Amino acid sequence: MRPERRPTNFWFLPGSSQVLPQPLGVVGIVVPWNYPLYLAIGPLVPALAAGNHAMVKMSETTPATGDLLATLAARYFEEGELTVVNGGPEVAQDFCRLPFDHLLFTGSTGIGRHVMRSAAENLTPVTLELGGKSPAIVGRGYSVEEAAGRILYGKCLNAGQTCIAPDYALVPEGSVGPFVEAAKRTVASLYPTLAGNPDYTSIVDERHRRRLDRLLLDATQKGATAIEVNPAGEDVAAAGKRAPTLLVDVDDSMAVMREEIFGPLLPVIAYGSLEEAIDFVNARPRPLALYVFETRRDAVDQVIRNTVSGGVTVNETILHIAQDDLPFGGVGDSGMGQYHGREGFDAFSKRKAVFRQSGLNGLKLFRPPYGGRFEKLARLLMR
Repeated sequence: MRPERRPTNFWFLPGSSQVLPQPLGVVGIVVPWNYPLYLAIGPLVPALAAGNHAMVKMSETTPATGDLLATLAARYFEEGELTVVNGGPEVAQDFCRLPFDHLLFTGSTGIGRHVMRSAAENLTPVTLELGGKSPAIVGRGYSVEEAAGRILYGKCLNAGQTCIAPDYALVPEGSVGPFVEAAKRTVASLYPTLAGNPDYTSIVDERHRRRLDRLLLDATQKGATAIEVNPAGEDVAAAGKRAPTLLVDVDDSMAVMREEIFGPLLPVIAYGSLEEAIDFVNARPRPLALYVFETRRDAVDQVIRNTVSGGVTVNETILHIAQDDLPFGGVGDSGMGQYHGREGFDAFSKRKAVFRQSGLNGLKLFRPPYGGRFEKLARLLMR
């Protein structure tokens, strides 16, 4: 928060230069339903730390959490410091049209476009934390069984309803079968039952359950093979859940390969060379997260150097978001701007440039009328 001294150009000494962080004013935060507390408090902390007031729009899909946060905000904050807003899509639309000094939205790419249009009417700067199709690349130097275990853990967390969940897996040719079998064993170990298991959550509502059913039906009708992993053979649909399901023989005609899945479906795709896997990722919109599993440092660096993504975790999934000092944010279709750590403070601050002129300075020598003295000084400067 301290003013930061910067070098002053030689010809303007003994003046001084600094950058002064200043609060923007009022920050708007639009929260999704999948992690309603984390994704409200996460951006709220740097917004308040930077000295701003804040308004938070909670998701109508998680009304109990929204009501609780509104009650707590009113109890612990002065009026105007923090306001929590609840309501449906119409309220969210009106919220995004307010003339905030900065607006942060977390949600889908499609809704993010609408948010940006609304903010543009007020020239409100935006941070968009969107989703997309985050790939997991399994290198030839890494154990397929170990990679399957770590990928399925990240995929099943919150039943895949995580913006940085691995969306599809790229595995070496000849390894699809072993990957599928290892994935089955992983799910059976982590979740021996699904329907009544509190460790494996439900899909948030009926609309999203139908959306996942539509993705699965479209894929199988177009030739994909679906491998449901349901260790106890339960009726998980009756519990509002969907079993982890692997999809092989997928192609780009299928909606599951074009839309963010946001659920426990995992396409598994074979590749030949590592360059081919990289090309596959780069042929698609830039993802919010990328996961690479490989023991060879040169291969890991090759993937990181030659792909563009919001963040990367090597030999694990999800965990880059948990590093408090790393910036978090997407790129392209997966978002713009970033927060967490120092970058969060900077996102909600105006870094104001300040030059302080000294009482003793030679600037008057460069003022009109221009003549011989000015020309000599200008030549000196050019040298």
